Amino acid sequence: MTTAATARPGGEAAFTELVAPHRAALLAHCYRMTGSLHDAEDALQDTMLRAWKAFDQFEGRSSLRTWLFTVATNACRRLLERRARRVLPVDFGPPTDPHGDAAPPLLESTWVSPFPGADVDDSPAGRYESKESVELAFVAALQWLPSRQRAVLLLRDVLAFSASETASALDTTPASVNSALQRAHKALEGRLPDRSQQATLRSLGDDAARQVVTRFVDAWDRHDVDALVALLAADVELTMPPMPTWFRGVDAVEDFLRRFPLAETNRWRGVPVDANGQLACALYRDTDGAWTAHSINVLAMRGGEIAGFHAHLDPTLFPAFGLPEVLEPAAG
Repeated sequence: MTTAATARPGGEAAFTELVAPHRAALLAHCYRMTGSLHDAEDALQDTMLRAWKAFDQFEGRSSLRTWLFTVATNACRRLLERRARRVLPVDFGPPTDPHGDAAPPLLESTWVSPFPGADVDDSPAGRYESKESVELAFVAALQWLPSRQRAVLLLRDVLAFSASETASALDTTPASVNSALQRAHKALEGRLPDRSQQATLRSLGDDAARQVVTRFVDAWDRHDVDALVALLAADVELTMPPMPTWFRGVDAVEDFLRRFPLAETNRWRGVPVDANGQLACALYRDTDGAWTAHSINVLAMRGGEIAGFHAHLDPTLFPAFGLPEVLEPAAG
């Protein structure tokens, strides 16, 4: 078994083996901090480089896990100094008139993006369960916090750092950490949904949840707007980052679906995926006879209905979800 002591003389390969069990959790932490999968990957790369360069200075006074998350937190904070705050379209502007033209896409760096998978922590969570801590609404709410408050909340509530460990990681005092945590909790009060997606999905049950995704994908595959609309809540919200255009209400969403993505000229294939610990699917669009990556669609449930439909129009996300950018033709 590789340890910190044996990894030093073993070189970079031994270091890589030592930190490998923490990589998934570190990536998830960087995602929570930055709100972007692409930024999280950049921050993780920076973390690993800095950790390797400083590894000779790691004396074992804290656990390797604590040390790595300290390095990652500060890498994210440096990155955030160069980035504007990421949001969801519902926080960017009012809903769009379904009879108007869609606004042009904005820069990718404006938006919170989806995250592949859910079981991403390497230790028991604090206040937030592992899957809840990567839910889209939670990550989007985090982006409204100053980076220091964001770091404090994640280290204390998600990663279960002590106040003294958090203070050491952020070069401050335990009293300052406790004050920042209190302010972060207060700031999030009005931005989080009343019920997490994990609680909703548990009450729905695995079979019913799978059926929702199956019906959602089947409706796209069959071009069946009525079947799709039947899954939606009356006040459903449809967002489409990087486009700022978004719609609220089943009538507006249905009108948009019929006029644009589900117009007769379009054909689709859907693939269920695991994103943000929520129900989700990837959609491929028929482009000149080839099924090309189109969007990662994260669904927010309320009871048995889809209350949020977040279509992330970014084909570059597909490899992170283990999906090709061009789908093989269906058998038969």
